[in-house]
Amino acid sequence: MQLHQLQPKTRRSTSKRVGRGRASGKGKTAGRGTKGQKARAGHKIWPNVREQLKKLPKLRGRGVHGLRSYQERPLVVNLSALERFFAAGETVSPQTLLERGVVRATEGALPRVKILGDGALSKKLLLSGCAVSANARQKIEQAGGSVQ
Repeated sequence: MQLHQLQPKTRRSTSKRVGRGRASGKGKTAGRGTKGQKARAGHKIWPNVREQLKKLPKLRGRGVHGLRSYQERPLVVNLSALERFFAAGETVSPQTLLERGVVRATEGALPRVKILGDGALSKKLLLSGCAVSANARQKIEQAGGSVQ
């Protein structure tokens, strides 16, 4: 074993003594550049993020989405979709809509569904377990169907 092959048992601390004389290559300013806050011992620089956050306006009242309703909104299905996916005399419910792929399950549960009156309906359908708009109800009853 040679002297240059010796290894210390424990690692030294990460802070390194720099700038002790001109021969070190880090003399005079010790690698800190020249003058100013960063050149001083014990310098502390505030995080820039804090300064940016202080300039933002404060949100008052209910917050960003404060006026958004907490109530779960129903999935919307138009009469044109019922015309396409159901035959005459069939029952339309959230379960049958899910089975036919008209709506998707929300968090593993049956979704709330509302039928809207967009499109024409020429088939007699029986609706149950769905909310129905006034326009849709009128069109369903004109086609000979019923809403429960």
